[in-house]
Amino acid sequence: MIVELINTGSELLLGRVLNTNQQWLCRQLAELGCVVSRQVAVPDTGPDIQGAVRESLGRADLVITTGGLGPTSDDLTRDLIARLLGRSLREDPQVLAAIQAYFASRQRAMPESNRVQAMVPEGARVLHNAFGTAPGLALEIKPNPYRAGGEGSWLVMLPGPPRELRPMFTNQVVPLLRTLLPPEARFACHTLRTTGLGESWVQERIAPALTRLVASGLDLGYCARPGQVDVRLSARGPQGESLVAEAEKVVRELLGGSCYGTEDEELEQVIIRLLTARQATLAVAESCTGGCIAHRLTNVPGASAVFLAGLVTYSNAAKQQFLGVPAQTLAAHGAVSEPVARAMAEGARRATGAQYGIGVTGIAGPSGGTPDKPVGTVFIAVASPRETTVERQCNATDRETFKQVTAQQAMDLLRRTLRD
Repeated sequence: MIVELINTGSELLLGRVLNTNQQWLCRQLAELGCVVSRQVAVPDTGPDIQGAVRESLGRADLVITTGGLGPTSDDLTRDLIARLLGRSLREDPQVLAAIQAYFASRQRAMPESNRVQAMVPEGARVLHNAFGTAPGLALEIKPNPYRAGGEGSWLVMLPGPPRELRPMFTNQVVPLLRTLLPPEARFACHTLRTTGLGESWVQERIAPALTRLVASGLDLGYCARPGQVDVRLSARGPQGESLVAEAEKVVRELLGGSCYGTEDEELEQVIIRLLTARQATLAVAESCTGGCIAHRLTNVPGASAVFLAGLVTYSNAAKQQFLGVPAQTLAAHGAVSEPVARAMAEGARRATGAQYGIGVTGIAGPSGGTPDKPVGTVFIAVASPRETTVERQCNATDRETFKQVTAQQAMDLLRRTLRD
């Protein structure tokens, strides 16, 4: 299936809004076996929108547009596509009732401008919007006047806001696509997430062992992120699932404990799950990461049951006052040192009563390094009821990436401690 994606919105081209819809939709479609062959962003003007749709309909089996279904003057997608296809618009009573109910449930009067969202092109399927007022629309174009031989195409129009687009696509578009896909288009895709290893090292380790499976149709891909590498295993056709399952077994055997999760699972989710299973608690003392570890942990639902406190002790005085780091330790070894990281982790446990404590201290840069402790040096400590473990790392990069990588390393050290 040839799939093309058209994102409408002048704000996308001005750099005012990040186009997260493109990334999300491409991934969802790929996992269905519908890899997007082309995607474009166009401004909110008639010639641009109609030109992009006409061009895509000349090639694709499925064209998806995002945006332009709202009630304002720059929301033109619905009208322009109907005009392009020569289809009349009519007011759909059920859609209008749904829009009126949306406003009524919020004790607000419906602006008259929203009435335009109830206009539906002739022959279109309405895709209900459970989180907004703009319904999506699906049109089968058969014959397709813009494609050689008149071969049919589908055109799906989705609203722009991700909170509306994503559930609409998942709950209504995906079932439609499954009916259109032939058995040979089945697509199996699985991602293993690793941490603590470089991308080239991961490839050198697993690629030779997967040569036979690659020759049988396995697609092997890598995606490096701050502090982690994702290994993507995919295959098409009836044997796709078995190929991917066999490859996953090989990768897990070769990478062992470096595999921390699958698909979109983040390391902080693993940490909260492990702590919850053990009915254990955690406190974090951060210096150079400035609260990044606590921020990521508290993004996870249920963190409040196990995460007691996060202390950002940036200055030496704060390390002494809140964590009890001895002044003589700071004077003798410096704030960025193994003894101070150890004292921070143990101080976090002592101050909060948590069973586990993390301590992080380092030099984020761009200045402050020395020959013995260059920029990027960081000491990470995890204190448990049994012992305190300290690791030294060097993350010489920009400050934001330094914080993310260091947070990843700290949580991985805790993961390994909890797993042992």
